Amino acid sequence: MRIGVDFGTTRIVVAAVDRGNYPLVSFETADGAHTDWYPPLIAVSGNVRQFGWPAWSRQQDPECTIIRSLKRYLENAGPETQVEIAGHKAPMLELLTELAASLRLALAEHSSLELAAGEALETMLGVPANANGNQRFLTVEAFRRAGFEVLGLLNEPSAASVEFAHANKGKAGGRNLRSLLVYDLGGGTFDASLVQTDERTHSIIASEGIPTLGGDDFDTLLAEMALDAVGISPLERDRLPQAEWFRLHEECRQKKEALHPNTRRIVVDLALVRPDWTAVTVPVDDFYERCGPMVQETLHAVQDLLTAHDVDPDAIYITGGGSELPLVPRLLRDVYGRRVRRSSYTHSATAIGLAIQADEQAGYVLRETFTRFFGVWREADAGRTITFDPLFAKGTPLPGPGEKPLRVSRRYRPVHNIGHFRYLECSHRSDDGRPLGDITLWDEIMYPFDPVLKDRKDLTSTEVRHCERAPNQEIEESYSCDAGGAVTVAISNLSARYRREYRLGRWSVPTEPLVPGKGKPRARKAARKS
Repeated sequence: MRIGVDFGTTRIVVAAVDRGNYPLVSFETADGAHTDWYPPLIAVSGNVRQFGWPAWSRQQDPECTIIRSLKRYLENAGPETQVEIAGHKAPMLELLTELAASLRLALAEHSSLELAAGEALETMLGVPANANGNQRFLTVEAFRRAGFEVLGLLNEPSAASVEFAHANKGKAGGRNLRSLLVYDLGGGTFDASLVQTDERTHSIIASEGIPTLGGDDFDTLLAEMALDAVGISPLERDRLPQAEWFRLHEECRQKKEALHPNTRRIVVDLALVRPDWTAVTVPVDDFYERCGPMVQETLHAVQDLLTAHDVDPDAIYITGGGSELPLVPRLLRDVYGRRVRRSSYTHSATAIGLAIQADEQAGYVLRETFTRFFGVWREADAGRTITFDPLFAKGTPLPGPGEKPLRVSRRYRPVHNIGHFRYLECSHRSDDGRPLGDITLWDEIMYPFDPVLKDRKDLTSTEVRHCERAPNQEIEESYSCDAGGAVTVAISNLSARYRREYRLGRWSVPTEPLVPGKGKPRARKAARKS
């Protein structure tokens, strides 16, 4: 069975491949109802962890700690990152694996998917276009450990472009489109991708994103406006228990999702949060005024992307659950007019596109690119200066399914006894090549340039110094990148004939344990990136 899994911040949506059709998978909830999404929630009580709909049913339990939007914490996480929950620590990868395993169990036993006993789940996974390499690695590794056969990893806006092409195949509105801007505002992240289209081939020109902005933030604003209306002070808000925050957040989410272009006021029933509170009315215009700066931030990101690549797209395709807020298409149409098209499946377009991409018979070819610069710090001028060497430049096309990995190599003669390699990713570079923008630290590895040290496994306690023997050694670094963006390196001393291989990830970068919030909404302030 082949499926597409949109591992969203606030919802996991799954679409199946069924003889040229791509139906959404429905899940049975804890109360016996059915819905077309699975909640990425973790409920922790003592040493017991629950996931998905069972965790959802525990959100009003004061004895439980609820972790929501775990995906947002992946931006600063690596394979060794610990997550602290109610005083207990657990590896991030372990939590993700358990969440993925709960999804697999739900697909097999509590969903509309007709899965035979022992049948493999061949899966195309979606990730934000702006996801760094650590996020991609953690996502793939967790699903593989949970028993999924991962076919590949696809940027979410790229998957939405495949759904758009499939939905408009043969229609007048789908012909003669050569460039498409996918505007994907999800529950927790925003992504935009420029796609060059042909009848069956899609090439991603470039992608940008805002990893901390999504529909959840609109819910948070509405919740804060409702509390403002009844005079709940910041101190009182901090004392609200998790169960009340859950009820408030759910009430605001439902009222937000019920908005339509003619809505004039929002009635938030705070009696559902606490019986002695009353319903309050929030004028829609006031709510939109508060949401406006965040939506404008997405428009700035879109315009920066278009300006940087000097592209005037034939269509703007809106998708993602957060884009259902009527303000979003309205502001987009103010700028781009009739070119704006809204998906009929805003919550599920990505999952459908992933399923189409997983379907060999569909015949779509998608060419992804590096969404960031990936490189290593180098010593130059015999160790007197430090420069950034971008091994894989932003916009470099990734290999397609079944194609050979992308390879880059470097050869040189060192001056030190040990090579200390420090890897990073960055979203932008200055005119003189320095990393700028969103910078993510990767691995640090140490390699023995001096043959005397070749058998020493741990070099962390050995002093890095100039070495007379080092310039006599010829060193080669060979980097390999697969279709999912995973990078490995083999470093060889060609003169002394020894090598070491490394799978690059955030293995050795020390990090403090992540401490997710207890489910309380937190407002964010949209800020224009320089």
